[in-house]
Amino acid sequence: MPEILTLLSCLTFELNNTSLKQLGGIIQAMLAMSGRVTMLGISRWAGKGGSYRTIQRFFYSPKNWPTLMWVFFRTHCFCPQEKYALAGDEVVTTKSGHKTYGVDWFFSSLANRPVKGLAFFALSLVGLEQRQSYPLRIEQVIRPVPEAKAAPPNSSSQLKGKRGRPKGSKNKDKTQVNLSRELLHIRGMLSALLSTMGGTIPLEYLLLDGKFGHNAAVQMTRQMGLHLVSKLRYDSALYLPYQGPNSRRKYGNKLNPRQLRKQFLCHTTMEEDWRIDYYQVQVLHKEFAQPLNVVIVLKTHLITQQQGHVVLFSSDLELTYNQLLDLYSLRFQIEFDFRDAKQFWGLEDFMNISQTAVTNAVNLAFLMVNLSRRLLRDFRQDHHPQFSILDLKACYRAFKYVDEVIKLLPQKPEPILISRILKQVANLGAIHSVPVTGISPE
Repeated sequence: MPEILTLLSCLTFELNNTSLKQLGGIIQAMLAMSGRVTMLGISRWAGKGGSYRTIQRFFYSPKNWPTLMWVFFRTHCFCPQEKYALAGDEVVTTKSGHKTYGVDWFFSSLANRPVKGLAFFALSLVGLEQRQSYPLRIEQVIRPVPEAKAAPPNSSSQLKGKRGRPKGSKNKDKTQVNLSRELLHIRGMLSALLSTMGGTIPLEYLLLDGKFGHNAAVQMTRQMGLHLVSKLRYDSALYLPYQGPNSRRKYGNKLNPRQLRKQFLCHTTMEEDWRIDYYQVQVLHKEFAQPLNVVIVLKTHLITQQQGHVVLFSSDLELTYNQLLDLYSLRFQIEFDFRDAKQFWGLEDFMNISQTAVTNAVNLAFLMVNLSRRLLRDFRQDHHPQFSILDLKACYRAFKYVDEVIKLLPQKPEPILISRILKQVANLGAIHSVPVTGISPE
């Protein structure tokens, strides 16, 4: 079994010996425990040196999590031969009560409605070859306090102006935009993460969902030296560049995503009764400052002729259609980070209410996402390529049980017998059978 403190030795420059031992004991407990991942639950599985007060002291002392996450990734997860892209998304966890720091009403895509809870924005590195996401920076989203609205002016005193654009008005520079509070928060996170990385990994793309398919997000991304890959509204008004004799005219014919010319067709595939056409074209949008590299995926039912389409785009005009498709599909890898953090590592379970404790609980859950993938890589190479987190937890739980039983025996059994016991116990809760040989718990 991999020694947890050995994996955490890279963090000695950021954590003192006491905090490092506390973190090692907490991680051991989280790997072995069943049930909800709370401070009380961790203390019940932590064993000697892991009392509730010790766990509480760890959660209520501030940590430099961005640096810890980056150092762990660089030491154990980074592959120098692989290319990476940045992905960002927001995750919402449900919480009741009124005292938890930052609790408010946020829209949950899982519930498809606003829910009371906490929201966090996460930035992760996604490997383009291994197609694996590693969360590196997580910050809580705090809703601003609503300001008192001023009384509306008397409607009778308002002068009605003429419709349309005022005479003599000039075109605005669309590259100069006022960023929203959300985009300012993301830009600050990006700047801090890139500063922490120090140029170690060359990055070109930021992958965001369709919520950020607008000009302000593009300009924010370009300010950070990156290209945005995202999705436009299905009904976006897109125009071909004008190529006629009028040099002052900018916009050509409006693009109909469901009636595109064959010259833009890149690829066609068939899935049962559906034909899927992939089109790529450089277009203009009246709300964007620069041309967009657009890929339109058009699905047509061969029997009913029913159609549907999505519009993906990038500010990088050199991307091919399959590269753009692949980059946008990689954005979904961050959703697996959220799933694992909620299902296995306590992102949905923690009951902390103070700002420091909430920050520690959330970042610990995402650190466990990265650490579990490092452990899974070893197990998959040695045992089974489909080895899962459930198998990993079953294996560590088996070592915990066997270790506690051996402590009660008057004489320690032979190593071969311990290996047989470990194998039998580890496979009780595992999905894939794990051969545990030649290893005894310490």
